[in-house]
Amino acid sequence: MKKAKRRISIPRMNRRFMFVRSRRLYKTIKRKIKKGLIHIKTSCNNTIITVTDWGGQVVSWDSAGTSGFKGPKRKTPYAAQIATKNAIYMLVKLGMERAAIKIKGGGAGRATALRTIAHSGVKLSFIRDVTPIPHNGCRPPKRRRV
Repeated sequence: MKKAKRRISIPRMNRRFMFVRSRRLYKTIKRKIKKGLIHIKTSCNNTIITVTDWGGQVVSWDSAGTSGFKGPKRKTPYAAQIATKNAIYMLVKLGMERAAIKIKGGGAGRATALRTIAHSGVKLSFIRDVTPIPHNGCRPPKRRRV
């Protein structure tokens, strides 16, 4: 009698992302790009990754919220890692070789998103920090008197 193969179940955390991935990741991208620009915007609550070609046309994008994370889990580094993987997955499969990175904001997923791109096999031409820094711009509100 044959022994039944033991099925390995998907980890509980990733079970709910399985359906989101199948819908989102495997859609076909019509144009192939060799060089791209990856914009990473990290805030206190979310991480948004946008991949464009050199002309500025958006090819692919993803965020921690659309990857299936809700509420306080969106701002975690793990959510940023999954969102980055989702955004560049098909492009790497289709042959994107070089990329430049522009990073904005100071959220928790900043370093993790960079690390994920570095491990994906894409050669990085430059990493630029474009976080807006005020040069003593707006006047602060009046001091509170108690």
